[in-house]
Amino acid sequence: MVNNNSNSVEDYSQLSFEDFRQENGAPYWWGTDIMKMIGLSDKKEFDALINKRAIAAYIATDMEWQNDFRNYDRQGVTDWKLSRMACYMIVMNADPNIPQVAEAQFFFASMTEQFLATQAPEEIDRLIVRREVSEATKSLNSTAKQAGVIDFGKFTTAGYLGMYNMYHTRLAKQRNVPSNKLMDYMGRSELAANLFRATMTEEKIKLEKLQGQKILEDAHKEVGSQVRKMVKLNTGKNPEDLPVRRELPGIKKNLKSTKKHMSRLEPIRDSQKNEIGEGDNPQKDGK
Repeated sequence: MVNNNSNSVEDYSQLSFEDFRQENGAPYWWGTDIMKMIGLSDKKEFDALINKRAIAAYIATDMEWQNDFRNYDRQGVTDWKLSRMACYMIVMNADPNIPQVAEAQFFFASMTEQFLATQAPEEIDRLIVRREVSEATKSLNSTAKQAGVIDFGKFTTAGYLGMYNMYHTRLAKQRNVPSNKLMDYMGRSELAANLFRATMTEEKIKLEKLQGQKILEDAHKEVGSQVRKMVKLNTGKNPEDLPVRRELPGIKKNLKSTKKHMSRLEPIRDSQKNEIGEGDNPQKDGK
């Protein structure tokens, strides 16, 4: 029997994900159990994984997360009450270099064909960064408006010219993707570079107290050029030559399909569980 108050990861090494399934009208898993099963011992690190990665992935995918991630008071100790899909998102966003994480990712890959674990980590990362780019662009445009930008088309184009040395329409044609969906086909590194371009341009505007359409266009282009050099230095390629990735809306659709699939899963039969000794079943509801 597993002692839920134990900090030992070894207690969990011979037990499967389904062994820790709880029942209260709907199946759920305790966060402390999942934390130890994937090789983590720091509660703060686990909470950050949930809040900054797993829940962020839900938000980036436009999925409701409140019912899948619930804080629960267990005799004065705060724990997470997690759905199967919540566990999936946690595992997919954890470090695959940790052996227990790699094993858990393989488990989920065998559970669903909609979104294989071998694909999910990088693609989920893209979704999260893409949303951050959108938020950073909104913030940049707000700051630019206050500083006197009226023509946002020219202001945006200036950043692209600096970073890609071409108009965004030409870049879209080169990549054979819709010009209004360029970022949906970018990889994580390229999205991160655009995030840096947007945030650094905003910082430059504020720090230097820049004002006026032309001055801000020049600033945006200058920062874009600096990011271009950084990308070339670290990847060996110019930004326009970075690989085109799968369209992000398709990834969102797959994640939503995976969530539906998870919710329809029937209880795992005892014969499908890892064999464990009599009396070694995990405790239910912390009792």
